Amino acid sequence: MLKTRVITALLLLPLVLFALFRLPEQGWSAFVMLICVIGSWEWSRFIGYAGFKSIAYVAVTAAIGIPLVLFGLPTNAELSLALLSLAFWLLAAPMWLHAKWKLAEMRSAPLLGWLILFASWYAMVAWHAKPNGAWLLLALMAVCWVADTAAYFAGRKFGKRKLAPSISPGKSWEGVMGAYVGITCYALLIIQSPLAATFGGWALLPAVWILTALSIVGDLLESLFKRQAGLKDSSNLLPGHGGILDRIDSQLAILPVSVAILTLSRYF
Repeated sequence: MLKTRVITALLLLPLVLFALFRLPEQGWSAFVMLICVIGSWEWSRFIGYAGFKSIAYVAVTAAIGIPLVLFGLPTNAELSLALLSLAFWLLAAPMWLHAKWKLAEMRSAPLLGWLILFASWYAMVAWHAKPNGAWLLLALMAVCWVADTAAYFAGRKFGKRKLAPSISPGKSWEGVMGAYVGITCYALLIIQSPLAATFGGWALLPAVWILTALSIVGDLLESLFKRQAGLKDSSNLLPGHGGILDRIDSQLAILPVSVAILTLSRYF
C-alpha cells in the first residue's frame, strides 16, 4: 500500500508542479477546473447519484466551468462567493460535524458541491494570478501537507485520545497537537523567507493556526460524507490514495477561506 502511494505521488507531483509553474493563467485555470469536474463525479457519489443523474451532474459542472475558464468569475460575484465560503467553512461545517446531518437527504446537496468546488477553483486561480503566485499557492497548499504529515506521525507515536471516533477513528488529539507543532515550525520558516511580506510577516503565525483548524474540519467533513455514503474512498482514481477529493479535502477548506479574507479586505 505504501509503495503504491509513493509511486502515485511521484507520478503526479511533476504534473502538478509543471501545471503550477509553467502553464499560463488560463491554462492553469483549465487544469484546476478539470480537477473540479472530476471532483464533481466523486461528489455525486456522496449525494447518492448514479447512472444518468451522476453523468448529468458532471456535465452541468463542466458547462458552468467552461465559461468560467474562458471569461473568469464576474467581479460582482467575488464578494458573494467570499461570504458564502466563510459562512460554510467557519460556521456550517463545524456545526455539520457536530450534528452529523445527512448530506444525501438535503435538496441543496448538489448546490453545496458546486459551492465547495468552484470556490476552490477560484481561490487557486486568484492566488496563482498574483506576483509570485505559483510560490504563494504552493506555500499555502503546503500548510495542509505539513499539518497532515505531522499529525500522522504524532498520532502514530502518541495517539491515545480520539478526536472524532465516529467519523474518523484514526485521528487523535495528540495528532492535532503534532499538526500544530509542525505548522508552527513551517510558519517560522516562511516568515524568514522572501514570501514573508506577502503573507503579512508575523501575522502569518495566527493565520496558519486558523487554517490548520480548517484543514482538520475539511478532512473530517469529507470523512463524514464518505461514511454516510458507505464509501471507503471518494473513488479509486489515484491508486493508494483513493480519489481526488480524498487528496484535496483539506485544501477545499483553507484555500477558499484564505482568498475570501483577501477579497473582503478590499471592501473594508
